[in-house]
Amino acid sequence: MANVGTVHGLNEQLKVRTMPAVTRWNRLEGRPRTHNFERALKAEVRDALWMLTKQWQLGEFGGDDAGSPVLARICTGAIQFDRFQPGNATSEPFSLALPLETTVERRPVRWRSAGDRLSLDLRLVLGRRWRKMLAKAASAATPAAQRLSADHWPEYLREYAVTAPNPAADADTAICAHADVWQQVNAVAERAMDGFALLEHIDDGGAAADNIAGAGADVAKLAALAQRLREWLKTLIEQPTDLARDSWQPERLEYRFSCAAPQDGAGFHAVADEYYTGHLDWYSLDRDKKLSDNVAPPSPQPALSSSTFIPTSLVFSGMPNTRWWEFEEQQTNFGRVTPDTTDLGKLLLLEFGLVYADDWFVFPYTLPLGSIADVKGIALTNVFGERTWIEPVREQGQAAWDRWSMFQLSGNDERALVLVPSTAFVLEGAPLEEVAMVRDEMANLVFGIETRVPMVTGASKPGGEAGREFLQAKERIHGAPPAPPAPVATVRFQLMNTVAEHWIPFLPVHKSGSTRETQLQRGAMLRMVGNDPANFKPVEPRTSVMRPGLDEMPKKPYFVHEEEVPRAGVHVAVAYQRTRWLDGKVFVWLGVSKTTGRGEASSGLAFDQLVPADFKPI
Repeated sequence: MANVGTVHGLNEQLKVRTMPAVTRWNRLEGRPRTHNFERALKAEVRDALWMLTKQWQLGEFGGDDAGSPVLARICTGAIQFDRFQPGNATSEPFSLALPLETTVERRPVRWRSAGDRLSLDLRLVLGRRWRKMLAKAASAATPAAQRLSADHWPEYLREYAVTAPNPAADADTAICAHADVWQQVNAVAERAMDGFALLEHIDDGGAAADNIAGAGADVAKLAALAQRLREWLKTLIEQPTDLARDSWQPERLEYRFSCAAPQDGAGFHAVADEYYTGHLDWYSLDRDKKLSDNVAPPSPQPALSSSTFIPTSLVFSGMPNTRWWEFEEQQTNFGRVTPDTTDLGKLLLLEFGLVYADDWFVFPYTLPLGSIADVKGIALTNVFGERTWIEPVREQGQAAWDRWSMFQLSGNDERALVLVPSTAFVLEGAPLEEVAMVRDEMANLVFGIETRVPMVTGASKPGGEAGREFLQAKERIHGAPPAPPAPVATVRFQLMNTVAEHWIPFLPVHKSGSTRETQLQRGAMLRMVGNDPANFKPVEPRTSVMRPGLDEMPKKPYFVHEEEVPRAGVHVAVAYQRTRWLDGKVFVWLGVSKTTGRGEASSGLAFDQLVPADFKPI
């Protein structure tokens, strides 16, 4: 009887695939049968023919006679970005004086909100800086033309001192409601100067020497010092000079900007319609070929340049050796790399390191920041003296799903590399503000939950804790709301209950000019304290993310596009960012980032309920 496990004519059977169970193995593992691994790790081979057959099995004999490159000449073309457009404003000249993240993300520091003075820490820093400037300007080492007649610090401390809060006043509730904030403000009250109050007075049309006794002869010198103080504040924190030219889009909770370069008449427009990650790079941009500027700039041809290099093999620690029977040292553990299914960068790195590691050469080439570069071709010379002209692949697949390339903008048919002037690393501070936009399906509303709100001192506090303390402070001033009448039944009718103060409701409303499209409009819950209905006022949000329009005169409504709040919700955070630029200069700014939320939530808001009453029948 023939052996059923024997396959006759292996090559023919593999060609016709009549027996799919037949396999070929390309991996060998030593299996020592003793406790001593010394001989097994030697990988002894006594049959040279076996070595040749293994090389044949893995296709080592199926090579070509290609020569190694010894000389390369590369030709490139580059165009510099010359325009930057924040949001929907008009374009302005593109600048490399600061990182693009700083230009796009910077938000204004909140000095006032709902009548309260905020950022006490920065106000004290400005006051201390002003004191040092006054002392230096009044010293004998200062030139006589710039020297002050006297040190006016005591007068400035009297005029712009931090005032002590009154716990019985509504205006100081934001301070006295929180014990830690109250203690910090009282510690510096009448002892330190509010430096930003001086700049506010000058912005309102006043002068730096107003109400300062004995400063009549130093009016111009004090004005120059105040201007220097303002310039020093600009170097301390980067802020937008014009809020109308802000890249932040509050209705979409994300940034929008575009960069343009002159090219082929209309120009090369790289647009970021939805930037919210906090890490700006080429993948944040898309090319918009339909976008055109109001003023068509001249369209020069790209500046062509060529350089000659000696190609160098790309190497890294632990890469496969070029010799077939040479074992590598374990310096790179690819098994410890755990990429996600969407992490293309790590997947490509693994593919390169495991399959194509010893087949690549490097041509180092330097490109200017803020440019659009295109490789025209590479003239390659190998060891046999043969010269080959290599051009980028211009044609792509016809189907949209078949078009993919690395480091190329979406909507761009050209092989262009956009080198964004961004930083490699940004330090991010603790969040000053945090807002979670969630959907409450039971109440059919969207709520903006202020999970972290800023305090007067410049620090922050959990929104739930801050809301409870603020409500208790209001009740201490005006009294608790009136109690309901004595129950006459075991249940009572409740028109509406309430929610925590850090839950800001957003109501669906029709978009103007449309009967079907809806958007979310910020609403408010009433804070009912005391017996006087005049004290029943709406609960206003305390974060800048939720307050657009409330600090303007007159106040304006705030709308959010409904599609920006999915079922999972979104999480928005505001924090200080810090980085160092090309010239070593340090930049600090307030930036906003947005991430996916954690699902729906329930506020407990309900209407028209029958609730149990504390009724005791006689």
